Amino acid sequence: MLRKRIIFTLIYSEGFFMQSRNFRLQKVGNLGWLEKNYKFQSIAFSLDELIVLNATKSGKSITEFAQTVSDLVNDVFIPIAAGGGIRTAKDAELLFKSGADKIVLNTALIEAPEVVKSLVKQYGSQSIVASIDYKKVNGEFEVYINDGSTKIDMSLQQYIKYLETLEIGEIYLNSIEKDGTGFGYDFETIKNLEKDIKLPLIIAGGAGNESHLIEGLELNGVSAVATANLFNFIGDGLPKARKKILETKLNIANWHAVN
Repeated sequence: MLRKRIIFTLIYSEGFFMQSRNFRLQKVGNLGWLEKNYKFQSIAFSLDELIVLNATKSGKSITEFAQTVSDLVNDVFIPIAAGGGIRTAKDAELLFKSGADKIVLNTALIEAPEVVKSLVKQYGSQSIVASIDYKKVNGEFEVYINDGSTKIDMSLQQYIKYLETLEIGEIYLNSIEKDGTGFGYDFETIKNLEKDIKLPLIIAGGAGNESHLIEGLELNGVSAVATANLFNFIGDGLPKARKKILETKLNIANWHAVN
């Protein structure tokens, strides 16, 4: 059985890392602030993966973002997935060359499916993560692209089926309504969907403490839990969370035990 994972998501915009709440961004600090407060070399044993997303609202520079990914790689010795603004194969290639182990796609999944298929063919499905941003409106689940600004003409369930045809490796499912609240994941929706999702599922949006991570990891259909909450997991928050999770005997790696 594959081990489950704990993922930390960094939201990047115009040279700074952000706290996001319902997709409204609050500037927190630059790369120097991040290194000072999180010391990724020392907390590497607390994480299985890092996701870095470029949420710059307009004029995304893939070159600038790729440099940020490259700078992060120097201090991080865990797999990194990067995305945001990928529209062409060259964009993806630049991020891979900058040190990303995986790429995260969102808008391109709808607007450039042929590019997605070519990336899967070139790099393998395990290197491609499909990011889904959704919210519930009048009892219906709507899916959004372009940093949560554009609704697509498919329901959440239809969209998941569509993504399976693209042969991507896993799904990053993010609740816009829960995003940054710290009140817990959208468990009701996740539980309704997990049995029908054939791909590995990362859940995001709402984690505020280790109990939320544990509840997510306990779900059979969930492969990984992600948090982008810079405030709730600052300092030793992540090491403490992983220690608590290990005590529950969930199937996650104990990196201290194997090193």
